[in-house]
Amino acid sequence: MNHVEGTKTTNQIGLLAIDLAKGSFQVCAVGPDRTVLYNRALSRTRLAALLAEQPACVVAMEACATSHHWGRVAQGHGHEVRLVPAIYVKPFVKRQKNDRADAEAIAEAALRPKMRFAAVKDTETQGRAVAFRTHQCLVRQRTQFINSLRGHLAEFGVVAPKGPANLNLLENALADEASDLPDTVRQMGMVYLEQIARLTEVIERLADELEAASRTDTELRRLCSIPDIGPVTAGAVAAFAPDLETFDSGRNFAAWLGLVPRQRSTGGKARLGSVSKMGQTDIRRLLIVGAMSVIRWVVRKGGSPNRWLAALVARQPKMVAAVALANKMARMIWAVTTRQEFYRMA
Repeated sequence: MNHVEGTKTTNQIGLLAIDLAKGSFQVCAVGPDRTVLYNRALSRTRLAALLAEQPACVVAMEACATSHHWGRVAQGHGHEVRLVPAIYVKPFVKRQKNDRADAEAIAEAALRPKMRFAAVKDTETQGRAVAFRTHQCLVRQRTQFINSLRGHLAEFGVVAPKGPANLNLLENALADEASDLPDTVRQMGMVYLEQIARLTEVIERLADELEAASRTDTELRRLCSIPDIGPVTAGAVAAFAPDLETFDSGRNFAAWLGLVPRQRSTGGKARLGSVSKMGQTDIRRLLIVGAMSVIRWVVRKGGSPNRWLAALVARQPKMVAAVALANKMARMIWAVTTRQEFYRMA
């Protein structure tokens, strides 16, 4: 890009590349001939005013925190929004990394003819994401409290297996007057149990709300019709996955989730490694966790009516089989969503 810093009218701007932040935003304005007209920092208020005053043009940003909010603001003023995944912007950063270089790199990436862009999410979809992330955050906090209590009591010879299902063992140990636990430990243990009980109450309420939505929302009901897909996984797909019509096939959706092998191929020789782990982390994690539960059930029962799954478990390690099953589940999700049909057992 050529740099022509100076006073330019808003009609000469073809693209605004914005490096997002909380209070100070770097804006790189590019003309129709791909010349940089200016590259300067703007405050939050001034950026909002610029988007309102600027005639319709392309507004490019990294697909990162607050990008969907600013994308909706820009769309509200008639602009075309292009959200570029951060990993696709990085190759265009020249030498030192700073706000000016980042903004110019966003402009370079957004102008590439074969660049892939993320869709701007509406407020309802982002609301689903907040509900899901809140549920997951509380689950992690409860796990932290339970593990802390287990660790403290293990110092006094009270050992319990992992998981909320074994919490009653710790409760009984704290309530046992015959044990030699100090009073301080009993008091602190009750504090832990109170916090765990509060978190469990909220977690169960959020889970009930999600399950209720899965019975009334057509999209969630369709996803839950797939074997081994529950309300939580369906809610994650609805909240975080883009429009699945943008994927040409179920394999492309599985690749977007990072459930396909990472390639290191050259010279016509295919070299495939472990899964790429690119794409949306929450959906991938839930699919693999659900698949692992199915694999454990198959191993415990000694087989499965599904011949493909039984043969897979027989010849592959459990985690490899779980990833393969998760890949298949992702393809099912794409199929039922794009065809607008409920899952039918073959």
